[in-house]
Amino acid sequence: MHLRKLKPAERLKSLGNALRGIGYVFRTQPNAWIMALATVGVVVVGVLLQADRIEWALLATAISLVVIAETINTAIECLTDLVSPECHPLAARAKDAAAGAVLLAVIFALLIAAFVFGKTAIHC
Repeated sequence: MHLRKLKPAERLKSLGNALRGIGYVFRTQPNAWIMALATVGVVVVGVLLQADRIEWALLATAISLVVIAETINTAIECLTDLVSPECHPLAARAKDAAAGAVLLAVIFALLIAAFVFGKTAIHC
């Protein structure tokens, strides 16, 4: 595989493509809006409980993991629909596994939030 340097215009186009993809997720996936609202809630609680730098880093990591998982899930769903427009057991497994990854990320994020906010609330 030959690697070449991208010109600035090509880099900007790649950035635009990525931003368009993120926009697609937030325009079309109701769960993305739920995640955005949950993020606002986490930030408000973090400010109120005066989370420290490490706690903010943990919360930001957990939030990012959920958003990344949802974005990858959406990509897998779109690709699966393209290659298997009819219902197929393997297509269903692929979608279920991708959705499961999002669920695991959400569970991880909830555990982190419970750890951070539980510890912070006790010290207030």
